[in-house]
Amino acid sequence: MRTTTTFPSTSTSTSTPPTAVRNLGILAHVDAGKTTVTERILFLTGATHKRGEVHDGTTVTDFDAQERNRGITIFAAAVSCAWDGHRINLIDTPGHVDFADEVERSLRVLDGAVAVFDAVAGVEPQSESVWRQADRYDVPRIAFVNKLDRMGADLDTAVASIRARLHTVPLVVQLPIGREDEFTGVVDLLRMRALLWHPGKDTYETTAIPDALTTQAQADRRELEERVAELHPTAMEEYCTTSALTTATLTAALRDLTLSGEGVVVLCGSAYRNRGIEPLLEAVVSYLPSPQDVPAVRGTLGETVQERPADAAAPFAGLAFKVNATATGRLTYVRVYSGTITKGETVMDAGTGRTERIGRILRVQADRHAELERATAGDIVAVVGLKTARAGTTLCSPEAPLVLEPPAVAASVVSVAVEARRSVDTGRLSSALARLVEEDPSLAVRVDRETGQTVLSGMGELHLEVAVEKIRRAHGIEVGVGRPQVAYRETVVRGVTGLVYRHVKQDGGAGQFAHVVLNVEPLEAQAGATPTFTFEATVTGGRVPQEYIRAVEAGCRDALTEGPLGGHPVTGVRVTLTDGATHSKDSSELAFRTAGRFALRTALREATMQLLEPVAELTATVPEEAVGGVLGDLASRRARVTNTTTRAGTSTLTATVPLSELFGYATCLRSRTQGRGTFTSRAVGYVGVPVGVSG
Repeated sequence: MRTTTTFPSTSTSTSTPPTAVRNLGILAHVDAGKTTVTERILFLTGATHKRGEVHDGTTVTDFDAQERNRGITIFAAAVSCAWDGHRINLIDTPGHVDFADEVERSLRVLDGAVAVFDAVAGVEPQSESVWRQADRYDVPRIAFVNKLDRMGADLDTAVASIRARLHTVPLVVQLPIGREDEFTGVVDLLRMRALLWHPGKDTYETTAIPDALTTQAQADRRELEERVAELHPTAMEEYCTTSALTTATLTAALRDLTLSGEGVVVLCGSAYRNRGIEPLLEAVVSYLPSPQDVPAVRGTLGETVQERPADAAAPFAGLAFKVNATATGRLTYVRVYSGTITKGETVMDAGTGRTERIGRILRVQADRHAELERATAGDIVAVVGLKTARAGTTLCSPEAPLVLEPPAVAASVVSVAVEARRSVDTGRLSSALARLVEEDPSLAVRVDRETGQTVLSGMGELHLEVAVEKIRRAHGIEVGVGRPQVAYRETVVRGVTGLVYRHVKQDGGAGQFAHVVLNVEPLEAQAGATPTFTFEATVTGGRVPQEYIRAVEAGCRDALTEGPLGGHPVTGVRVTLTDGATHSKDSSELAFRTAGRFALRTALREATMQLLEPVAELTATVPEEAVGGVLGDLASRRARVTNTTTRAGTSTLTATVPLSELFGYATCLRSRTQGRGTFTSRAVGYVGVPVGVSG
């Protein structure tokens, strides 16, 4: 269970002006070193007094027990620190594809990001995915090529992969000094100086560029100037006039290109060995935007669109992007876009119109929090006291309502059936699942109406494994996990005609008598509809009264709940009552309902039946080079491919796949596409199960 430690703040309010605030995220593929980068930033800025290590389980941001046991970031963690007169609100995001929704919610409220790349692997699959997520929100980025001390590390190769796979213009501002385990520093190409880190020291030493690197440094500086001049009009004018760019012009142009997204500043280092972090912080302050550098947030009020500037004096508007429903209360993480909120103030949920009171405002430091009296435009804080706010909820001043666009929530792709091992825990499990969904909108819980199973859906098998383990740890509930049952159907392929059924029961007193004759035949589906059941009567001469005909229909519907093949519901049946007989004393609606039920059951046993299975329309987006393997896998899953399109190196496949074959498909698709493939699916109906395939 997560615990929350509160410690006194040295100040009761946020005094940093919006121009000196940086709200940024650390993005990367799993194991690229982003958590280590975060730890070094916290240490160098004085936010912590000891370097945390992932392998020791001592990091600030990976404070959950599951994160420390698995050695990966699972939950986005917010921290805050100060550097060179600036307040840096930083979110360490997960790198595993199963937790991409945590990244999505974080990017929605961030102004900038640092993308961390492995100097050996370059751009990895999830690096590419989070980069595309940042593209959707127009988040300016800088790049940090990490792990230059590893064997096989090469900055040029990593930069080439950034250019080729991310389709952006990398602007390299540093040159490494030394290779692999001899990496000791970098050449600053803007100020043409060397920055050296010595073992045992936390700060770098500024020296002249080593003679062996002077020629290369001059060439790289020249290349940087040329690339910047090609992209920036002011730089181009100066370059055409003087054939060079001053440091001031180059710095200003790099900032403009970063904010516009036309270029990406690239730095390098080794976070584990504490090399390259100070220049990275300087780049964050110099190139990434403040809340006032990004466009004013836009929201809706009825049919009108309004903008709110990042101004403390404007009406309050904020977006809740994360909720921690702990045993001691709810923490709601809020990005304040405009205005000011104070402790004890009343705010409105713009979606529901409900007002709630802010109990406390906290400066976030992962699992620790410092109390504040107020938060102003540009801040990212946690608040206590909100009972109904969810991720994506707009909070605003009751006098100036506004609805902001919530972060997108990806559709769940993997499901498991969950149940409490002890019946006494069933109610507690329902409450625990509700709390899980409250914290993580990418999880979904439903009860299958046909199977009665509780089904938990998420973004991947690891995602669900973590969710179930969280229930076990936090609530002490033993949970059984299994594969969801597939809701099969049965249908009539060849029917029967003139089936006679006589129901007679005499056990003293009034008896029961009903005589029916049925025709049973397949029911063809109308265009766009699923065949179900129709009943009609062609009895003449009043041989069966109308009230008994309705009873026969009700009995037939009773019989459709269990078919003869496997006890599955029966669909696609047309039943016609052609004849019948009554008894003056013993006939009743109950007798004819019973006769209808048993008559149809008998007819279905004599008819030729077929098992139906649910199918889904699957749309997979995969790299062009992986299409062959993906198509082969779909064929093994009895899929029928209906369409294939290719554009810009990416192929989109559409296929109809049996639902029973989709269990585990998310993991398989990621494996075949190196994590770059995605898919969505939706149920589209039922088809016959081929001979030899068991339901």
